Amino acid sequence: MEAFGISTLVVALAEIGDKTQLLALALTLRYRTPWPVAAGILVATLANHAVAGAVGAAVAAHVDPDWMRWILGLSFIAMGLWVLVPDKLDDDDTPKATARGAFLATTLTFFVVEIGDKTQIATVALAADYTPLIMVIVGTTLGMMIANLPVVFLGERIARAIPLGPVRKAAAALLIVLGGLALVGDAASFGLNGPG
Repeated sequence: MEAFGISTLVVALAEIGDKTQLLALALTLRYRTPWPVAAGILVATLANHAVAGAVGAAVAAHVDPDWMRWILGLSFIAMGLWVLVPDKLDDDDTPKATARGAFLATTLTFFVVEIGDKTQIATVALAADYTPLIMVIVGTTLGMMIANLPVVFLGERIARAIPLGPVRKAAAALLIVLGGLALVGDAASFGLNGPG
């Protein structure tokens, strides 16, 4: 249950103000059909995070636990600092109108835009440290949905109401604390003590 809870919290906080959240808003405003957009986000996130989780689990199986502690600690600190940098949705990232519909456009666009994104990298790091892998994938996917569904269903109203600055700072602080705990080796209570 710890893998699920930490994964959900980390990704939900890291996703606030992320370019994929801005993409969710753009897709919703373009297609005006929230259910297919939400379903596309879910499918894309499950696929993307399953791949990221598998990579994280493979890394953990082949890397010495002491090295893994340093890799994870530094990764969490880097993600914490990265969260402080606001994302912007480039015009090239906005999907063009397509006959495939809102679901397919959302699924494909979300999957591609999420590649190399901080939430995908967080999923790799979480999967390298927590078991079972399925709970990490479900948790990171739920975190993604928690951050994006309000944007999809409430559109611009909710996007304007969320104070992104304090939320980014809270997410950054959480990730940096987790990274620091991993580095000092006092992370057993958080499960950050290497694979397993």
